[in-house]
Amino acid sequence: MGKLSDRVNRISESQTIAMARKSRELKAKGIDIISLSLGEPDFATPQIIKDTAKKAIDDNFSYYTHVSGYVELREAICNKFKRDNGLTYTPDEIVVSTGAKQSIANAVLCLVNPGEEVIIPAPFWVSYLEILKLAEGVPVFIETTIDSNFKISAAQLEAAITPKTKLIMLSTPCNPTGSVYSKEELKALAEVVAKHEDVFILSDEIYEHINFIGGHQSFAQFDFIKDRVITINGVSKGFAMTGWRGGIMAAPKWLAQACDKMQGQFTSATSSITQKAMHKAMELDYETYILPMRNAFLKRRNLVYELMKEIPGLKTNLPEGAFYFYPDVTFYFGKKYNAHTINNGTDLSLFLLEEANVALVPGAAFGKDDYIRFSYATSEENLREALKRMKEALAKLQ
Repeated sequence: MGKLSDRVNRISESQTIAMARKSRELKAKGIDIISLSLGEPDFATPQIIKDTAKKAIDDNFSYYTHVSGYVELREAICNKFKRDNGLTYTPDEIVVSTGAKQSIANAVLCLVNPGEEVIIPAPFWVSYLEILKLAEGVPVFIETTIDSNFKISAAQLEAAITPKTKLIMLSTPCNPTGSVYSKEELKALAEVVAKHEDVFILSDEIYEHINFIGGHQSFAQFDFIKDRVITINGVSKGFAMTGWRGGIMAAPKWLAQACDKMQGQFTSATSSITQKAMHKAMELDYETYILPMRNAFLKRRNLVYELMKEIPGLKTNLPEGAFYFYPDVTFYFGKKYNAHTINNGTDLSLFLLEEANVALVPGAAFGKDDYIRFSYATSEENLREALKRMKEALAKLQ
């Protein structure tokens, strides 16, 4: 067997994908697993988007496009940013990629040199750290807790910045916590960044439309730092298009050009058919196509919140967006049942997979093993059954 590169050995497999794989393997053995591990809307892509893609196939829109996406699509993305976020971009500041994950990787690999520091509020989305490892950057974590709604303060950010700081990466609404930054909170962070002219912000806003507290707030709205903000978005979550793989980055022209150059050597453009589907998504009316899904998620959030109250020891906040809960499970540490001893969130996740047949993701995947994450992007029937199984299994731990 050959020796792998240090590069690939440095990174870990995505634990969300790993848990999804384990649950599929158990399902294949005939075990009734309820998977709450993947962040994937259970809704179908809107029919009007599918029809647009079918027409693109019939019209033979099947040739290479510009690496960053065909220009009319990037114009439509600019219109979306103006309409929804009050942000002004030109098409040469937009790069369309094969999912928001590639958009993030492009930006990090184009900005961060080996040894430069990147500030990441914890908990964080699993791939931030692994992408940073590929860039050989140095992570600097800012710890948060339920008590702060998992949000960092301006004072915490200021304290974390050093002469080596290059980038800050965060998401709002946040995966895994569902936390949403207000305009005032973002402005306070932006004012800190403004004092450090070599520091950039990567703002992951892929959950923009799954927001339960009013209008989404973008980091790039503050003109005094807009030229140092990289806005990440896409169609996976808000339009139920996870498998289409359509990501969006809006950034200063010089950085967009660098990402175009890098992407040109990795994948070139994303699928031409996906681009046509994205184009239609950018034009859709929020009230008609997105709000019903957002309302369904809100109803599910409230249902799960009430059901969680019936389970001793699950300490949680009320998420304001996305479709996850991220409860503290330290109550169960030191408890046992049969061959299981619970020392951390990973132990508890494996226990619940085996005893409750519910697949979750350990908090360790997001930076802290005192927690577990589960997605409520599934039916109310599944959620009721999953929480019932969890309650019964956890009651066995003594």
